[in-house]
Amino acid sequence: MATMNKAQAFPKGSGSWSTAQANALLRAVEDMFHRRDIDALVNGFTDDCIFRFAEQPEQQGRTALREFFVARLSRQRNYRLRKSLLALDGNKLANLWDGTWEDAKTGKAMRGRGLEVWTMRDGMIAVWDAAFNVWEDGGDRQSPIM
Repeated sequence: MATMNKAQAFPKGSGSWSTAQANALLRAVEDMFHRRDIDALVNGFTDDCIFRFAEQPEQQGRTALREFFVARLSRQRNYRLRKSLLALDGNKLANLWDGTWEDAKTGKAMRGRGLEVWTMRDGMIAVWDAAFNVWEDGGDRQSPIM
């Protein structure tokens, strides 16, 4: 997924990941988003990837993933992201992320927070499950049910 030195090579197949490998992957993904490198993001997923992002229906494959990233990043100017490893179990990585950006349509400063679980295969994301919340920076963070 990312250029790594040999000491930090990502596991093959469904092999277990170390904390150092998982954190290296998170830094690489942050960098890809900051550079808006859709090709690198998409190529970090297996050809047959499955992804479920927030309220979006389950989708599969790199073509659908590319369309998703293009649409998402077209709305986010000056996107800044920070991912934190929460849990690691074999080839499953759970992370919490915080992001800030300017909405390209409204110009409003926005914030988001999400929780993701990645199932890895051959150093790439095979399954991506994500929950995501977004709000206007400085705005109300309450859930509509509260």
